[in-house]
Amino acid sequence: MNNKILKYTWQGLLFIFLSLVIIGAYLYAPLAKGLGEFTRVMYFHVPVAWVTVVAFFLGAFYSVLYLRKRNILFDYYAEAASQLGIIFCLLATVTGALWAKESWGAYWNWDPRQTSIFILLLIYGAYFSLRSAVEVEETKARLSAVYSILAFVTVPFFIFIIPRVYESLHPDPLINQEAKMKMDAKMLTVFLSSLGGFTIVFFWMMHLKKSLIRIKMNFQKLVNQEN
Repeated sequence: MNNKILKYTWQGLLFIFLSLVIIGAYLYAPLAKGLGEFTRVMYFHVPVAWVTVVAFFLGAFYSVLYLRKRNILFDYYAEAASQLGIIFCLLATVTGALWAKESWGAYWNWDPRQTSIFILLLIYGAYFSLRSAVEVEETKARLSAVYSILAFVTVPFFIFIIPRVYESLHPDPLINQEAKMKMDAKMLTVFLSSLGGFTIVFFWMMHLKKSLIRIKMNFQKLVNQEN
């Protein structure tokens, strides 16, 4: 009973925290110079892009664990993390497209950042195509694990390196070439709060998916025992 109370309490606190982040993004944090109202998108676009990297990293991490231990549970965890990664990657794409529409006049401009995240979606879309194409569970898990690790190697290049190598319409990063933060205290407070809030939401979602996976595996064991 106490565990349930604690569970719902921290979930309620998380909801309140994220609500305060949204309010802060619109009412507390000032507008960035040159961006105007488009500044608001930053507090959601950057955190979901960050969580995308975290999710794909976790997928690769569980893939390494599977190859080392050959426990099918790690393969399911890797798939779950990659599924969430795709969701947050799509959110990053959509929020970026909304920004582009207001800033550049079109939702899609084939800007280096837009192009790189589109390629990333294709790479991880192929991961799920691979999983659906292979029927033998052990073979699927092994091939998927190798692919997941190789796919994550591309993530830092597409997210952090390539967009900075080529000329882009995208606003300058939050830290410029002189390594000086371009946000005041209020903006930084809301930004870091949003970053932390979205990260917690991801790990909460991952916890739920892992619980569902374990329930499914236990149910399958009961069915196999009965048969």
